[in-house]
Amino acid sequence: MRASVRTDAAPAALGPYSQAVRAGQFLFVSGQLALDPATAAFVEGGIAEQTRRVLQNLSAILEAGGASLARVVRTTVYLADISDFAAMNDVYATFFAPPYPARSTIQAARLPKDARIEVDVIAYLD
Repeated sequence: MRASVRTDAAPAALGPYSQAVRAGQFLFVSGQLALDPATAAFVEGGIAEQTRRVLQNLSAILEAGGASLARVVRTTVYLADISDFAAMNDVYATFFAPPYPARSTIQAARLPKDARIEVDVIAYLD
């Protein structure tokens, strides 16, 4: 059984997809950009501020789906420029605690809306 998850505390989907889908004991959260949910505009600042906003958006969706960042088992980070890795990683580390989720980080040729970062997650619902 699948169920869609939606919250106004995170940016609305930019197309025909759900913010997240609950399937069994897992919550699959769609990739989030550094958009302010109130304005749908990118937050100002560099990769650190944008990473923070992305993780805040993910956290809001996780909460709406009955999970939290502590339940995340897998993340995928897409960076427009891999040279942003260290700064992104510094902020990322403040949102997660051991045992850290599994993660892949990829430099993408281009992200939606020309974003600098996009992150998606999978959480386990105990």
